[in-house]
Amino acid sequence: MGSDLLSTQLSNLTTIAYFSAMVMYIAFIATKSNKVALVATFSALAGFLIQTGAIGMRWYESYALLGSEHGRAPMTNMYESVVFFAWCIVGLYLAMEWKYKYRAVGAFVMPVAVWAMLWGQMSLNKSIDPLVPALQSNWLTYHVITCFIGYAGFAIAFGVSIMFLIKIGSEERHMKEHGNTPMGGVLGMLPPTRVLDDYNYKAIMIGFPMLTLGIITGAAWAFYAWGTYWSWDPKETWSLIVWFIYAAFLHARFTRGWAGRKAAWLSILGFAATMFCYLGVNLYLSGLHSYGGV
Repeated sequence: MGSDLLSTQLSNLTTIAYFSAMVMYIAFIATKSNKVALVATFSALAGFLIQTGAIGMRWYESYALLGSEHGRAPMTNMYESVVFFAWCIVGLYLAMEWKYKYRAVGAFVMPVAVWAMLWGQMSLNKSIDPLVPALQSNWLTYHVITCFIGYAGFAIAFGVSIMFLIKIGSEERHMKEHGNTPMGGVLGMLPPTRVLDDYNYKAIMIGFPMLTLGIITGAAWAFYAWGTYWSWDPKETWSLIVWFIYAAFLHARFTRGWAGRKAAWLSILGFAATMFCYLGVNLYLSGLHSYGGV
């Protein structure tokens, strides 16, 4: 039944729009065409607006199928969460693109959103089922929203860190071979390394406080559901690991001036830990969050 829902059909359109945006962002780096860049941005924006409608429609469908007592925000199973993750990534990326005007970053951020949508649409259960009692709380909605905005910030920082490592490696090779002459070609279209390093920091500065709020709202939800704020469940433990990695990133930047390669690699490590916290724990470890599987 899940594949027949209107929200699912809108999500299919979203996937197409995001994939088109990803291709156009990559084409922008190759062609240096501002028209191509504009098409990429509009494709991403169109997909974001369609997906906003899809999320709203799935919310409505939950009430239509389950009744007013059991209808809920569409972010309570793996399919809904991965779709919401993609929505947060693209929404936050578009806001940062509008502010900082570096469209080439989209070539390294949109693939994460495309992967999330493809996996959700092709592999996960899309049906709308009643919630288990532990999930029947508004704290769940607050917890998921704050966590996934944080995850989106980390996803953008991850893409930017990959860009940084590619850019700085190519600059060093170019310096050895050609001296101080400007670097052309495709890699020359990437933003300067100092810009990418700052972009990485800004994305984490969005993600870290949101993750902190996510942990706080999660503790409140845990107290509501199980009578304890913290139980060292695998999900809670890994959330704390992720928090410490990004806290170390910010501490090292503020106190020791960490930047460049060290910051990029720590950002990549943090996102790997984030993805394990999000997916690995749900799929491979048992605990209080095990109902979030496929």
